[in-house]
Amino acid sequence: MQSASNRRTFLQAAAAVMAAAPLASGAAVPATATLSERRKLGALEVSSIGLGVQNMSRTYQTTVPNRPEMLNIIRTAFERGVTFYDAAEAYGPHEVERILGEGVAPFRDQIVIASKFGWNIDLETGQRRPGLNSRPEHIRQAVDGMLKRLRTDRIDLLYQHRVDPQVPIEDVAGAVQDLMKAGKVRHWGLSEMGLQTLRRAHAALPLAAVQSEYSMLWRGPEESVLPLCQELGIGFVPWSPLGVGFLTGAIDLNTRFADGDIRKVEPRFAPDNLPNNLALVELVRRWAWRKQASPAQIALAWLQAQRPWIVPIPGTTQMAHMLDNIGAGALRFTAAELAELNQSVAAIHIQGARLPDAVLTFSGVEAPLK
Repeated sequence: MQSASNRRTFLQAAAAVMAAAPLASGAAVPATATLSERRKLGALEVSSIGLGVQNMSRTYQTTVPNRPEMLNIIRTAFERGVTFYDAAEAYGPHEVERILGEGVAPFRDQIVIASKFGWNIDLETGQRRPGLNSRPEHIRQAVDGMLKRLRTDRIDLLYQHRVDPQVPIEDVAGAVQDLMKAGKVRHWGLSEMGLQTLRRAHAALPLAAVQSEYSMLWRGPEESVLPLCQELGIGFVPWSPLGVGFLTGAIDLNTRFADGDIRKVEPRFAPDNLPNNLALVELVRRWAWRKQASPAQIALAWLQAQRPWIVPIPGTTQMAHMLDNIGAGALRFTAAELAELNQSVAAIHIQGARLPDAVLTFSGVEAPLK
């Protein structure tokens, strides 16, 4: 990505300058804050902000991050109070779990590790094959591979990454329950599932969490998923809580994406849609000035303010961004401020789908009846 790579750093520096000014809108949120708040995903307690490690083997810009620095970010996050780390066998594939396992080894028993199965990935080579695979025997073998790569004896939160349209969710729940009885899994969840599949899964084996995309940029879960999670007592974990960097100000009209960067083919960032959608970035920037915070902190704090059982997992490969994200834990909106901000966000109509059709087809899928 060109032209905007240093924009977030600039905005953070600007926020620091603003924090030193005698503004009346609130106290500054330090970028070196430590998380102290804990939240519940079902019965599972985690830090109020987690760390997504998806891009620690390859970034959106298709570069390969420096592995020692990724380990440093993981360990510094723990020192700053982060206890919730999110991975998946599909990330890499396999390589991200290896990075996370090495990074958290010194404090494994003090944190929560989440990982995901469900894509059709060769268990030995990690080769990505077409489609999905949630057959019970494959799930059991996939988890055994996860445990080796993560250097652990259990997965604290195991998600089905996408619903397999060939396998009843009750069969998936049965396989996970067997893994729980064996001590290899503690809690489970679903990602981007259909609503009826969510109900059936929870009836078969109570879920701790649902993971789906959710941010100011895409608010789809508000219509049905969040109300259902509230009804069933299931926590919610937003992936891409910063809108793949958009809400930080890292994307502007001059941005060009590298080949292989999924944002290059996301309709919401297409030239016809981007000028309209940048109104949301301007809104976030105004609130960052008002609250003496960074845009990323505004976006994350907004998510946390929507429900007490929402735990965003911003991903990053840069130490400064990780520290900035943690600072959102100290940011609070008054009831009046939140109502005003919600109204302003709702007034901006985002143009363009969140993902290409070929990717969206895997979301909202209902599992077959047993």
